[in-house]
Amino acid sequence: RFRNDTSDEFELSTDLSNVLNFREYLTAFYTQFGSKHGKFSYLLGLRVENTQITIDQPTSGDFNKKNYTGLFPTVNLNFELSEDENITLGYARRLRRPRSRFINPFPSRSSVTAVFQGNPDLDPSYSGQFDLGYLNRFGKFTFNSSVYYAHATDVFSFVSFDTGDTVIVDGQELPVIQRTPINLATNDRFGFEFTLTYNPSRKWRVNTNFNFFQSKTVGTTPNGLSLDNTNNSWFARINNKYTLPLNIDWQTSVFYRGPTEDAQNKNEGILSATMAFSKDLFKERASIAFNVNDIFNSRKRKSETTTPTFQGYSEFQWRERSFNLSFTYRFNQKKQQQRNRGNGG
Repeated sequence: RFRNDTSDEFELSTDLSNVLNFREYLTAFYTQFGSKHGKFSYLLGLRVENTQITIDQPTSGDFNKKNYTGLFPTVNLNFELSEDENITLGYARRLRRPRSRFINPFPSRSSVTAVFQGNPDLDPSYSGQFDLGYLNRFGKFTFNSSVYYAHATDVFSFVSFDTGDTVIVDGQELPVIQRTPINLATNDRFGFEFTLTYNPSRKWRVNTNFNFFQSKTVGTTPNGLSLDNTNNSWFARINNKYTLPLNIDWQTSVFYRGPTEDAQNKNEGILSATMAFSKDLFKERASIAFNVNDIFNSRKRKSETTTPTFQGYSEFQWRERSFNLSFTYRFNQKKQQQRNRGNGG
């Protein structure tokens, strides 16, 4: 409900609020078969999956149903060069379903000039990925790397366009820009990644991951707007866990995603860091923990949009830096017992 400036009372505005009745039913059957012959082993899998989606938007009167079935094979081959070294080759067909926000036809306004509207006709995106990997364990290090190629069809492409409507802001007439997802593009991604784990002692473990890739998108909207774009980007992550004196666990995670670009949008890089301390008490029956989420308050998505008719800038942040102190007490069980039960779930 929103306050009416004239009557100073709260009223329901169907132009700004809505209820989406979204239902999704998944039915799947999966089978796999594997075998090993000397140093060579393989694992084959096949999944049959049916998805039924109902989109009911009473406020706007939109009603839509989707029903699709697909086959998703997987092939994993492995050859052992030694006990600590092997080469793998894999293929998998995958499915990416649109989230409910992507298909909700009711307009969502972040400002009077910016509108996001979902597309109820949005179809899932299918992709096939090939992966050539290499694993080597040497001393206290574990090195795992791969080269991969993925081809996706009906990729979700977010297009911004001028609606033709205008609003008055501070005496100035401004256009209303709408952003919506469509299925009009194919995407090819070539990449290389590696993970390096260093475990010098029981008290210390470091894990790093790096991924560099090139993304090529090809597509054209019905009004002739080209979505063709080629972009190089990367992301990296480092996780560190160390046990301090008095058995205090110290964990730190740092993640950086490099800048990305498509036909209309340029996104700046994003840095995120989290730190936590925890200690068990009363013979592992209780724990106290303190963590800082987004240490540098830098987890912000900043992007620039450029089209033939307008330019825009946006900045979005899910949550600002936060601090959390928690205490947990386990009745009739210790930490190890709780962990073992969780592993079986």
